[in-house]
Amino acid sequence: MTAQEVEVLVVGAGQAGVAMSEHLAARGVNHVVLERGRIAERWRSMRWDSLVANGPAWHDRFPGLEFDLSPDEFASKEQVADYFVEYAAKHSAPIRCGVEVTSVRTNAGRPGFRVETTDGAYDARYVVAATGPFQRPVIPPVVPAGSGLHQIHSSSYFNPEQLPAGNVLVVGAGSSGVQIADELQKAGRQVYLSVGPHERPPRRYRQRDFCWWLGVLGLWEMSAPPAGAEHVTIAVSGANGGNTVDFRVLAENGIRLAGLTARYGDGLVTFADDLVDNIRHGDENYLSLLKAADEYVSRNGLDLPTEPEAHILHSDAEDMINPIRELDLAESGVTSIVWATGFAQDYSWLEVDTFDERGRPVHQRGVSGEPGIYFLGLPWQSRRGSSFIWGVWHDAQYLADQIQIQRGYLDYIPDLYPTNTIRDESAGTARETAIVIGATR
Repeated sequence: MTAQEVEVLVVGAGQAGVAMSEHLAARGVNHVVLERGRIAERWRSMRWDSLVANGPAWHDRFPGLEFDLSPDEFASKEQVADYFVEYAAKHSAPIRCGVEVTSVRTNAGRPGFRVETTDGAYDARYVVAATGPFQRPVIPPVVPAGSGLHQIHSSSYFNPEQLPAGNVLVVGAGSSGVQIADELQKAGRQVYLSVGPHERPPRRYRQRDFCWWLGVLGLWEMSAPPAGAEHVTIAVSGANGGNTVDFRVLAENGIRLAGLTARYGDGLVTFADDLVDNIRHGDENYLSLLKAADEYVSRNGLDLPTEPEAHILHSDAEDMINPIRELDLAESGVTSIVWATGFAQDYSWLEVDTFDERGRPVHQRGVSGEPGIYFLGLPWQSRRGSSFIWGVWHDAQYLADQIQIQRGYLDYIPDLYPTNTIRDESAGTARETAIVIGATR
């Protein structure tokens, strides 16, 4: 079967693929976007029922379309997915759903790549991997499958009724972990929350959302995470209208806190002795942002009301004073573990030489080490905001520019018979002489 020819093939029609299509179309670049599910599939099928966006509607969007919401509302997962469907339609994005890319290989002896899919083969000059950071759910090999516990990853959790009767251990205290733990506790489960290193920004401060503060303070533009914070999660939530995540308040509401999950054996889960340190470091992050915000207000003479109470931390929870070191799951009635432990990247289909020994993409701002291959939607791809909705739009714009630059190089045809203009000073005029390079008299 003859391969379909396309200049740019984009893999994935989530926020990254939709943004990439817009920018390619604006430059008149022939392209196709292949999506194995539906547009924004992961928002629909790999998120729990009550999930909302972590940023308000005025911020977490593309420049060309607003949500049909109040600016300070937080869009539900279905509203986010519908938003990208509408955005793709607005720009007539050439998206083909239900098509899975199975392999991408460099062509031999000619430019571009052979792309094998469930809809046949494609020949593409450029390929953009827009599959994002949430590809393969990671469950650490701590508790064996034969333990008798119901174990799921947060991407497979949808609601409390999905879990068997009994109490729950939630491992991971980023945005997903804290929201799931809070929802389960409110549903009548006793929840144990394993808390690792995290950042804990205020949801709102002095009438501004934390997204606004990170913007005006230039923190979205950080090009790399601070040393040692590469894998630190962010504890922030838009649930219930948006509230600052505070582990002491979660404890006051009945959630039991523990440190990082370390080991399992004979029905016992052992936790690291780091709960207090993790919460204290989160406090430092929280207070430092308040301080930076206050300095910004003072420096710019803004009329924003003060919030002295925001600087006052709640009393330490009992579990901070007397930490849980071991948890007997049977004795505690724990029947389920929800692993909110993130994702690994999976580019097994991309058979090109641009990955390190751990399978991570080697790139600069999404431009890979393999000419013609680009990545989009990666955390910290160009800045702190890269994996957020608005950030991926700007990264896509940059990649479209890079592809356009490469197209310009390929379109170049050298003039083998250049014409040099020689000025005849005596006559005050210019005459043109064709000079053939390498010719003899």
